[in-house]
Amino acid sequence: MTEPAPAIALPAPAVARWQDYVRLLKPRVMSLVVFTAFTGLMCARTPMDPVLGAVAVLCIALGAGGSAALNMAYDADIDLLMRRTRGRPVPAGAVQAADALALGITLSLFSVGIMGLAINWLAAGLLGFTIVFYAVVYTMWLKRRTPQNIVLGGLAGALPPVVGWAAASGAAPFNAWLLVAIIFLWTPPHFWALSLYTSADYANAGVPMMPVVKGPASTRRQILAYSVVLALAALAPTFTGLGGATYFGVAALGGLVFVALAVRLARSGAGDAAPEHDGLYDVKAAARPARDLFAFSILYLFGLFGALLAERFAALAGIST
Repeated sequence: MTEPAPAIALPAPAVARWQDYVRLLKPRVMSLVVFTAFTGLMCARTPMDPVLGAVAVLCIALGAGGSAALNMAYDADIDLLMRRTRGRPVPAGAVQAADALALGITLSLFSVGIMGLAINWLAAGLLGFTIVFYAVVYTMWLKRRTPQNIVLGGLAGALPPVVGWAAASGAAPFNAWLLVAIIFLWTPPHFWALSLYTSADYANAGVPMMPVVKGPASTRRQILAYSVVLALAALAPTFTGLGGATYFGVAALGGLVFVALAVRLARSGAGDAAPEHDGLYDVKAAARPARDLFAFSILYLFGLFGALLAERFAALAGIST
């Protein structure tokens, strides 16, 4: 277990711009949440009024943004200690933590309330659970206490497809949870690959990420194990009727590449040396196997869900896949 982050004073807040409040919502993360939720909504194969569908997706987006603002408000102290996050609005002094907290609470309550009143309360309950799990269970408890923070906390990021599915159908069947399982298994190799070349940041901030606690060699082996299980699990929708031939091709080819990159990473020394980096993708040569898996993992997840969406749209258009 790493030592707790030292108490530090945040910079004096400047006058916030509207762009700073947008950054509090983590737009890039929100885009992935919306994409996977929309895929779940479409894969429910339940006719839905387009306006209500748009409202449901908007509620999910606002809920994701609200939970991100709550995360930034609470994590400002450790964000200031990490190169990758010290430019965020709160640690940079652009937005006060209290304002980020207020924005997060407002968006969270609004999104859940509108989802319940306009769509259905199952979807609203799942959305509310997702927000609380990310903002409270992961951010306030798991993140600073256990190297399994990403594994357990990954449930929050995995739930959007079932929220979208429930919004469309009022139910949460097995196939919806299968989509959740795929994202859940994807999360550890995705974030641990990143943490292999940003581990100095986490160690400095007192965050017990896997490379900091168990070492890079153990982390690389665990990434490989998760990658194999993920690649196999990603094939499952083909056999449950959720995915078709196009999906199977994307999942099979993408899974092979994912595992190959994980094998390459396991055989490398990524994370052994000082993990200096200038950004998410600009890293030293020794860390490139970790960088490459991290980058491909994003493409892989978009490919899986994009294939499901493409098949669904093709079916609506009467095109055989």
